[in-house]
Amino acid sequence: MFGLPGELLRIARKDWPELSPEAVRRLRIIDWHLANGKNVSKTCRHFTIGRQTFYRWLRRYNPKDLRSLEDRSSRPKHCKQATWTKEEILAVRVLREHYPAWGKLKLVVLLARQGLQVSASRVGRILAYLKRTRQLIEPLRRFSARRRQWKRQYATRKPRSYESRFPGDIVQLDTMDVRPEPDIVLKQFTAVDVVSRWSVPTIASAATANLATKALKAIIERSPFPIRAIQVDGGSEFMAGFEDACREKGILLFELPPRSPKLNGRVERANRTYRDEFYNCSNATPTVAGFQGHLRRWEHTYNHLRPHQALGFLTPAEFLHQRFNISPHTGVSPTS
Repeated sequence: MFGLPGELLRIARKDWPELSPEAVRRLRIIDWHLANGKNVSKTCRHFTIGRQTFYRWLRRYNPKDLRSLEDRSSRPKHCKQATWTKEEILAVRVLREHYPAWGKLKLVVLLARQGLQVSASRVGRILAYLKRTRQLIEPLRRFSARRRQWKRQYATRKPRSYESRFPGDIVQLDTMDVRPEPDIVLKQFTAVDVVSRWSVPTIASAATANLATKALKAIIERSPFPIRAIQVDGGSEFMAGFEDACREKGILLFELPPRSPKLNGRVERANRTYRDEFYNCSNATPTVAGFQGHLRRWEHTYNHLRPHQALGFLTPAEFLHQRFNISPHTGVSPTS
């Protein structure tokens, strides 16, 4: 190169380091800062970064060594060294290989029987060290505790394109434990329409597919609109005969993904209402026959008398009449 000043020649001959994209970004921010008045507040607002972060980059910045803007190791300067002995490592390894399912608390007791007084936390660190260095041979798990996933014959996941716009498009169905006394456990099948909040409860002695089918029949008979789809969880009571009944009646059956009760939020909230406002206040005999008549009267209260905040403090019956011109029958009178 000829005809250039000496300073440019020295810069051209200099071996510039290869920087990471993050270091290049920091260099551009600092260059902008130096070229625009060196105002830290202005720079931080312009690039949307924290002041403390920018000050840290600025303190580390060395114009003669651009690698100073690279990320640094966050490893502590002084690390705690292991204090266990080879005897303890060998004893823990032998015991763990002999009893592979036992944890550190049980191993502490066995070590004490051998005359080694070791804390549980130290045994845990030794086990982690043995696994990390692959000195511990763990047995293979031959049996899985995961339950067998039964293949649904009719139920499917609800398609994303399926929307609930009218009463009966989706009715959420769930079971609830009813424990009126410590040694008595009954089941309630609760159905709630997603749009109108119309609810049909059914008390039963157990949660079986046969009783769920009878509950389905009651839902169809006591709903003032046709049922087009029912949404349930993965409970066994909603399989077998219940699926066959839905197929025969032409009702779509949607199954929720595992561990997702929030997707059945309408019926979960209704279960709480039944528990707090009916069962906790009922003086009925704690049997299926004893609760049945009282529950039918409360169903009338829920659908025709109780204001629902989600419906603008209308009852489900008033909401159906005003919004969809559906006049539900009064059903069981509250005084009958």
